[in-house]
Amino acid sequence: MNKKNRFYKKLTALIATGLLTAAVSGTALAADTVQLDLHDSVQMALENNRTIRQALTDVDTAKWTLSKARRTMGPTLSWNTTAYRIGGDTYEKQMIDGGQFSNNLQLGMPLYNGSVKGQIKQARYGLNAQDLALEETKQAIRLQATSDYYNILQCRNLIDVDQESVNTLQEHLDNVNAQYRVGTVAKSDVLASQVQLANAQQALVTAQNNYDIAVSTLNNVIGLPTDTVLDIRDQLKYTKYDLTQDDCTNYALDNRADGAAARYAVKMAEAAVETAKAGYQPTVNAVATKAIAGDKEFNKDHTETWTAGVNASWNVFDNGLTQASIKSANMALAKAQEEAAQTDDQIRLDVRTAYLGLQAAEKNIQTTSVAVTRAEEDYKIAQVRYSAGVGTNLDVMDANEKLTTARTNYYTALYNYNTSKASLDKAMGIPVDLDVVKYTEAEQAGATAPKAREAAKLKDDAVFEMEQLQKLEQANAAAEAATVQDTDQAAQTVQKSADAAENPSAATVTSEAVASDMAH
Repeated sequence: MNKKNRFYKKLTALIATGLLTAAVSGTALAADTVQLDLHDSVQMALENNRTIRQALTDVDTAKWTLSKARRTMGPTLSWNTTAYRIGGDTYEKQMIDGGQFSNNLQLGMPLYNGSVKGQIKQARYGLNAQDLALEETKQAIRLQATSDYYNILQCRNLIDVDQESVNTLQEHLDNVNAQYRVGTVAKSDVLASQVQLANAQQALVTAQNNYDIAVSTLNNVIGLPTDTVLDIRDQLKYTKYDLTQDDCTNYALDNRADGAAARYAVKMAEAAVETAKAGYQPTVNAVATKAIAGDKEFNKDHTETWTAGVNASWNVFDNGLTQASIKSANMALAKAQEEAAQTDDQIRLDVRTAYLGLQAAEKNIQTTSVAVTRAEEDYKIAQVRYSAGVGTNLDVMDANEKLTTARTNYYTALYNYNTSKASLDKAMGIPVDLDVVKYTEAEQAGATAPKAREAAKLKDDAVFEMEQLQKLEQANAAAEAATVQDTDQAAQTVQKSADAAENPSAATVTSEAVASDMAH
């Protein structure tokens, strides 16, 4: 069973539960709330994201480009027919029929063509590069979905921080008002506290709006309507990361899909040089023809001729065209080699950037955690001092602001740590569906792209071509239609049970009858 079907059944079960409950209670329930965790979010993004679907079409395009190049070296059969009439004094005086018909059938087979051979190599490596580009795209979408998921958790934490700030400032304002009524504080304290509370309320509204935007952003990535309400119960956590930077870098250089794709781009450029050099080589073809001609179409009174043999052509002098093509291809090869080296440099930089970000966030988690504890204690002291008349209102508001900042910094450090971990996974090339090392090893051993995928795939239901996805979606659509039909039947059965309970004169529906109807 594929991931999409599993999630659909989960979602259908939730909807079915809502329908059954609504049938019994007589109330309509909203069906636009979906409970998700990080795993579900990533899987839905991988299944529904349109960027991945575009990458799948690139793979199919490369596959058919390779097929086209290979078929160029196969046999061809052509038929040419002509029909014309000849007129003039000579034909009219001799009373000769001027009608002429001819049919020519030709079978050809390339025996050697260096240019086509090079094009086949280019197309083959092009398909390999697109397979790896697809894996790279999947990893990028996984990072995007993970980051967007963590952003929701972060926004929710900031809502809690701002809500706590509003609550404490409201309590403080109530205390200030009480003291103002008995004449122990000035009116300015009341006004200042009101302004501080209003500012905190605005920050809370902004945090709530940021949360709604974060939810819509994740919905867009995973393929749900942007107004879907998400029920997310995870919390940002700290988990120790034990790998060293050198370990991460070495793994990335071996496993990054874009690094491997860059190496296949070099192979494509090398094959292009071979294609250019083919201009110095002959082309050889096997040819067989049969010709039928006469003054009547397909009449017995006609002439037949046939030929069979080999023809070869060799461009002895092309005015330097081949040499220029080779030099151009060599420059393209040099560029591809530089781009591959640049990709390796970028891989090292990506790993180092993510790793340093992870380390910095880890240190900040520890320091901000201590800062929160101290800020909470400082705020309590400021409140007590103000209530006792030995502290100022400014001390309380300043302590509250520092407490809010400390809490915000703590959750931001947690968020940065988790997102840096996700970025490091992407920088290292942690695979989604394809083991890059196994894929390249299989290809170098002579395996075609489909066989290399089979040897390197990490999941049985991994999708590597758009045609494969379309067939899978058709099967899922049929299964989903059957599931919805079963759900409707179950809801109708429970509705009959509810109606019978409300109307004693109606026929009694037993639990056995309901179970029997649902089974069918």
